[in-house]
Amino acid sequence: MTEIVDLSQEIYPGMPVFNGIPEVKMNIHATHEEWDKISGSKEQTPSVHKIEMGEHTGTHVDSLSHMDKAYREKSIDKMPLSMFYTEAFCLDFSTKGLNELISAQELEDKCKKARQIIKPGDTVLIYTDHYRRYFGTEQWSNGPGITENAARWLGEQGVSAFGVETMSPGVRKVSNKGVHKICGKLGFTHYENLINLHKLVGRGRFRFIALPLKIRGGTGSPVRAVAVFEDMG
Repeated sequence: MTEIVDLSQEIYPGMPVFNGIPEVKMNIHATHEEWDKISGSKEQTPSVHKIEMGEHTGTHVDSLSHMDKAYREKSIDKMPLSMFYTEAFCLDFSTKGLNELISAQELEDKCKKARQIIKPGDTVLIYTDHYRRYFGTEQWSNGPGITENAARWLGEQGVSAFGVETMSPGVRKVSNKGVHKICGKLGFTHYENLINLHKLVGRGRFRFIALPLKIRGGTGSPVRAVAVFEDMG
């Protein structure tokens, strides 16, 4: 038996986006009534939508080119697909409050508590329960995040990526910019705006899949992130 856990937010007009990212706009571009040449119908059934949004909308992954000008050639279309198809596990930081930092030592301690050793190429997901507590509220942008040293520690373990529920991997105006810079320097990335991480805690390893769109020169991409548990018995 295979269980697939959806880790992705819906994309819709008016959804929360990071400050400065384009708002999502979604309009009917073509209808079935137009296709079938039905005139005078009061119903407009969409056959095609037009969507306008930034690359960093909803559940998404950052390219290395997003991290710093120095890595501008490492756009999302040039990053290996193996980075987005990995083994993973989830760490429980649900006791963290608004704008609280997660240190390298705390990550290491949580790995030991979960009896997990980070293997090269892993993705490490960080559950804080911020999504269920604050999504859609004025506190949504004030989530916990990792420190620069925590990012450096993850990179030194050889991860492909780490993932968070929050709008940014670090705490805004404290560690967030530095975390991005370290990801670029050490060659790993991160996912933002994940959901349903509470369904992964304490369950050990799983397959993590979050393939980006092949956007030429893209600085990131929305993903349909999933955790896959397979019964090998």
